[in-house]
Amino acid sequence: MKVSDVFKWSNPEIRALHLTWLAFYICFFVWFGMAPLASSMLKSVDWLTPDDLKLFAICNVALTIPARIIVGMALDRWGPRRVFSVLMVVMALPAFFFAFGDSRTQLLVSRLVLSSIGASFVVGIHMTAMWFKPKDIGFAEGFYAGWGNFGSAAAAMSLPAIAIHIFGGPEGWRWAVASSAIIMAVYGVYYWFALTDGPPGTVHHKPKKASAMEVSSWADMIKLILWTIPMVGVLAVLVWRIEGMGYLSATGALICYLAIALVVTYQVVQILRVNIPILKKGVPEDDKYPFNTVAALNSTYFANFGAELAVVSMLPMFFELTWGLTPTTAGLIAASFAFVNLVARPMGGLVSDRMGNRRFVMLAYMFGIGVGFLMMSLMNEKWPLLIAVAVTVACSVFVQGAEGATFGIIPSIKRRITGQISGMAGAYGNVGAVCYLTLYTFVTPSQFFMIIAAGAFISFALCFVWLKEPEGAFSEEYYVSSVDRELEAQRQQAT
Repeated sequence: MKVSDVFKWSNPEIRALHLTWLAFYICFFVWFGMAPLASSMLKSVDWLTPDDLKLFAICNVALTIPARIIVGMALDRWGPRRVFSVLMVVMALPAFFFAFGDSRTQLLVSRLVLSSIGASFVVGIHMTAMWFKPKDIGFAEGFYAGWGNFGSAAAAMSLPAIAIHIFGGPEGWRWAVASSAIIMAVYGVYYWFALTDGPPGTVHHKPKKASAMEVSSWADMIKLILWTIPMVGVLAVLVWRIEGMGYLSATGALICYLAIALVVTYQVVQILRVNIPILKKGVPEDDKYPFNTVAALNSTYFANFGAELAVVSMLPMFFELTWGLTPTTAGLIAASFAFVNLVARPMGGLVSDRMGNRRFVMLAYMFGIGVGFLMMSLMNEKWPLLIAVAVTVACSVFVQGAEGATFGIIPSIKRRITGQISGMAGAYGNVGAVCYLTLYTFVTPSQFFMIIAAGAFISFALCFVWLKEPEGAFSEEYYVSSVDRELEAQRQQAT
């Protein structure tokens, strides 16, 4: 696939790509609409504090974790078109509640529920994989994610100006958030009718059971359990922080801890229920895949997308306070971190396609992230603003490129559970964001960037040991195993 192909709107796969990245763009615009309006909220609402907004930033990524797991399973059952449409319409509701919230609790709860919109990323990844071949998937996924991710940069650049100059007044931020929610709901309805789940004749390979990921060995089942626990368990960190800030009583926190423990237990039971019969029967050799590769990619997304979510949530205020800028100017400059998504993430996928070695590309990008955030940890008010922006952009190139490289690998691991693998890796991006943003409440920005750098270097080490090049990663068609063919034959007989 050539870069120039993205302008060929008449091609059905290109049209699907553009409609899908635009849906993702709108979701990210709504999702990250709070950060650039933070200072406006503090000025207009006298019962809010900077600590409240830091907590809201953690809530803003929290429920994305279980949402991506649920959405991953829904994708493998109902397909991406329906899931994307429903998600956009439903998530407009908490956006409205946040826009017109009149208490700290209402703002916190609505932001927490709205964080589920982050699962939109996984939906578009699955839709794109339905439309494009393995040899082109890196660039296609990178283009989708890069241009969709730009929604966060667009929100940072435009929402302060929309709130101040279009709606005006101290309540302008509320109407800016509400108007974006309306646009999202309308586009969700349009998306339902605008395209299909893949080209005509596409076979949507589904797992036997979508309630848990299938694995290939008993050891892999144990690894899956160990990697599943933190995806929900990390929410305990959020509960602890909410309780510490007085939003939740000790009794309420205990109830939340018990609920989290029940969800984790349920997930483990589902893993056992799905995989024990499969493993007892025996997994055919042509249907096996290495779970270590999934684990390695979980770590990369923790370290790259987790870092992006965390940095995007704090960067506008960091620039505003460090260099004494206006909210609009700080938003525009901070948007530079996400702005390079337009080029860097598609480039990460393209490089992964062209190099012929997706593992090497992944390693190079993760090492670059570590170096980039080490440089950002040195930034302070003594730095020329132009140099600080240049370092931010350079670091972002590696962050976004690594995200593109991650999803250049995922669709080739095991076709029929692509939704669940994408959901798990995507969830780990939010696990990273929750961990990083929680730590941010205790450290300085410099220490914060240094912690993120350490996470990138740890992921590099895990990829070096665990990550394997998927078979058929550059083929014309996705690999179909004997189990895939058997399941499809059973479905055809049933219909």
